[in-house]
Amino acid sequence: MEHIRKAFNAFATEYDAQREYVIPDLRNYYGAAVWAAESETAEPAILDIGAGTGLLSAFMLRKFPAAHLTLMDIAENMLDVARERFRDQKNIRYIVCDYSRSDLFGPYDIVCSALSIHHLETEDKRRLFRRIFAALKPGGIFVNADQADGETPYFRDRNLEYWNDFLRSGPLNDAEHAEILMRRNTLDLNEKLSVQLGWLRKAGFSDVDVVYKNRTFIVTVAKKA
Repeated sequence: MEHIRKAFNAFATEYDAQREYVIPDLRNYYGAAVWAAESETAEPAILDIGAGTGLLSAFMLRKFPAAHLTLMDIAENMLDVARERFRDQKNIRYIVCDYSRSDLFGPYDIVCSALSIHHLETEDKRRLFRRIFAALKPGGIFVNADQADGETPYFRDRNLEYWNDFLRSGPLNDAEHAEILMRRNTLDLNEKLSVQLGWLRKAGFSDVDVVYKNRTFIVTVAKKA
């Protein structure tokens, strides 16, 4: 995870400015994740795993303004941006750690994540899903806005072609484009959507579904009975 920490620390201040030019249909993508999150209380305890600059947490706070948020990330520079974003917000704590190994604490009403878990090795992903299940309260929700590999090599190539076309259509310069492709080629460890759904069921979640899919970009939701 050290290479991931260094990579994200290096471009923390540019991360948010590039998002809409890197992730197709960004607002609907994050909007689906927020829609999927639900809570019986108006003040839910929410854990944002791989929270980065706090972009997903910011969207969650619009839906749950009285939430108690925990932002967890391995890159301290990314969380520094989040601290600035939420400088006037109460009920937020920040934990710098390798969440694939560290205690998740809890219990939480909602655990969410965006564009982070796909960086983990296969067994770490599978183990994390079980640990998230354990950290949730009964009735809790896990929402994961992430990336998925194509179900076949054909669809892997088609999905990457779509993403490459989107990257080329935006305002990113050649250096920025090359940097994004380098990070994608060295840091992304995507798993098939079907495999991820299977892991969630095996972790113990009773209701598992996909609420958004745009080629590589997916939002899964899993509820603890």
